[in-house]
Amino acid sequence: MDRTVDAANLAAPNGDLSLITLFLQADIVVKLVMILLLMASIWVWAVIFEKITALRRINRAATAFEDRFWSGGSLEDLYEQEGVRPVHPMAAVFGAAMGEWRRSSRVAGADMARGSVRDRIDRAMNVTVVREMERLERWMVFLASVGSIGPFIGLFGTVWGIMHSFSAIAAMHNTNLSVVAPGIAEALFATAIGLVAAIPAVLAYNQISTALGRFASRLEGFGVEFGAILSRQSEERV
Repeated sequence: MDRTVDAANLAAPNGDLSLITLFLQADIVVKLVMILLLMASIWVWAVIFEKITALRRINRAATAFEDRFWSGGSLEDLYEQEGVRPVHPMAAVFGAAMGEWRRSSRVAGADMARGSVRDRIDRAMNVTVVREMERLERWMVFLASVGSIGPFIGLFGTVWGIMHSFSAIAAMHNTNLSVVAPGIAEALFATAIGLVAAIPAVLAYNQISTALGRFASRLEGFGVEFGAILSRQSEERV
């Protein structure tokens, strides 16, 4: 009796195959799959917006900081202004290096001459770069996961929906297109939503990963140059 009712509902009234109708008439499992994928899609776009905004902000801040750094002003003043409480990654790298250099400058000159100061400064900057990049890469795994498994989740919903539709159609002993089409459309709708969630996630992951890689190289390049400057100043103090 229940299967007969389900099969009767497969054909939407007046041939209505709108997206809302397809969702409302879908099986409960398919509905859950659709809701999960829609939520994932919304979160994907939220992550994309946040990452793009953050990358623009930190690149602008890094450019402004490098202008001040290479302007010839006092490094001590710049450290007091931005290095003590850094608000962007490049200032954090600068602050870590300056803090280590100031602490190391108190040791004996012979120790400084052996290059241990440069080693400590490099380690401090490397640790800071890794920490800052880990913070920037937050939610990137989520984008990769949605991009890789989103279509498969949608496919699961489609397979389940088709199984449910065929079971109900068999109970009616009716293979008329008006009966078959709505159920198949409902099932395929799940795969469509999976693709809608996955495609932007994959594209965004590739683009944002490339941008993050460029910014990491920028931080590392700044660290190498700044480390050389501090090393020369340490040698001059010996």
